[in-house]
Amino acid sequence: MEESKSFEDALRALEAVVEKLETGELSLEESLASFETGVTCANRCQELLKAVETQVETLLKKQDGSLTVGKFDE
Repeated sequence: MEESKSFEDALRALEAVVEKLETGELSLEESLASFETGVTCANRCQELLKAVETQVETLLKKQDGSLTVGKFDE
């Protein structure tokens, strides 16, 4: 998986892998390759989510160093 893939691209790729695996129609080798791709996609999603979490924490940090915890409204 490319490091430049966005969260949305990585998530779509992960969802596609899950759909393929759930069909049960892949050979063992294809299943293993798909699983490996899925793990890579999941890791990319986690990496990007962690980066965003760090960014949000930085933005919410008060001048005195304490964090302001706010509720995320959708």
